[in-house]
Amino acid sequence: MALQDTIDKLNDLDLSEIDFSDIDFDNIGSWPLAGKIVIWIVVFAVVVGASYKLNLESMHQRLAASEQQEVQLRDDFEKKVNEAANLEAYRAQMIEMEQSFDALLKQLPQDTEVPGLLEDISNKGMDSGLTFKSIDLKPEKVEDFYIELPIEISVEGGYHDFGSFVSGIAGLPRIVTLHDFAVNSKSTVGGRGELSMQITAKTYRYKAQGEG
Repeated sequence: MALQDTIDKLNDLDLSEIDFSDIDFDNIGSWPLAGKIVIWIVVFAVVVGASYKLNLESMHQRLAASEQQEVQLRDDFEKKVNEAANLEAYRAQMIEMEQSFDALLKQLPQDTEVPGLLEDISNKGMDSGLTFKSIDLKPEKVEDFYIELPIEISVEGGYHDFGSFVSGIAGLPRIVTLHDFAVNSKSTVGGRGELSMQITAKTYRYKAQGEG
């Protein structure tokens, strides 16, 4: 009813009756009713407008946050859908990688197999026609995931004998790599040039947990 009464008064209000030059802004209580109503309307409009603007900005911010969250949720959902669709492929790939890793580990000699490896290297050299001057197992070198076992080899023979020996080492079931070749001319025997070769062969074994 109070709001309706105010509206009725506004309808009956004649602003021409207000003499703004006589209004004392320091004493609002002495203002005529029409002046008070005008000030009340202005204040009410400012408050309503400010509240509306604040609420509208807040709604815009919440809407933008919700839209951003929706985009993120869509991306997460699509990613999970793709992962679920490829899950079996990932599992198959993991099994294949584990099998390949196990196969590689089997090529790495254990401590007890090193003498057998030295024997295999010696046999390959002799089968190739080389004469062994020395074959020495050097101290192990610990790396991040494996342990390296260097073997220094000194042999004598012909050029083609060296090639046959290197091929034979590459065909061993264990992983053996050859490094630091040094070939020197030695002598000529029966028209055949004799050479001496120093080479470092490296084999590897898996580094057990806590080792090194």
